[in-house]
Amino acid sequence: MPKYRRLVIKLSGQAIAGSAGFGFDKDRLNHLAREVIAARDTGVEVAVVVGGGNVFRGNRAEDWGIDRVEADNIGMLGTVINAVLLRGKLHELGEADVRLMTALPINNLAEPYIRLRALRHLEKGSIVLLGCGNGQPFTTTDYPAVQRAVELDADALLVAKNGTDGVYDADPNKVPTARRFDHLTYQQVIDQGLGVMDQAAFILARDHHLPLHVFDIDRPGAAAAITTGSPIGTTIS
Repeated sequence: MPKYRRLVIKLSGQAIAGSAGFGFDKDRLNHLAREVIAARDTGVEVAVVVGGGNVFRGNRAEDWGIDRVEADNIGMLGTVINAVLLRGKLHELGEADVRLMTALPINNLAEPYIRLRALRHLEKGSIVLLGCGNGQPFTTTDYPAVQRAVELDADALLVAKNGTDGVYDADPNKVPTARRFDHLTYQQVIDQGLGVMDQAAFILARDHHLPLHVFDIDRPGAAAAITTGSPIGTTIS
């Protein structure tokens, strides 16, 4: 039995790129699609917010000599590329009912994001992919991940990390003695300056009492296990 009724999963673009950190890895895409299906198969309703950092990052605007708004527009298009890839893989794995909704209208590829329509798709058992962030510049996809989870009345947000199995008191790749937390409160994260997600997104989660599960998406079955209450990664509530 699932612990939750409805979840939003935040997938980064880096998770699709794999170890290269940029571009696409077909094995990673296959793994991510199977993880999404496994979570939904526990009986929970699943929406997925897809990042785009493997295609383009808005904070690279200065490197390219363009303004930040244009750079963020490119980044939002990158999320759509990833979402279409994920939708195609989900279909190839036998999922017939996958809905891609975007905050910016791209009518030939996706439905426009309309909250009540997204809720209806979830209630019918569709996997809902959400692209283009929230359609606005100057935000990472952390913020729309929390925003969509709150809008869609999700019971929790699963923050999928690539190669990191939770929240630590230091960078475990640099500090061998770094300690992983099983559970944190919102205030502990703020007081200790722990890097969970961008601050605006985290404050939004705190203000709406949205539980966060930070976990390693590389661990097979992790997302599905979280939906049934297994203590995986770090829980923030």
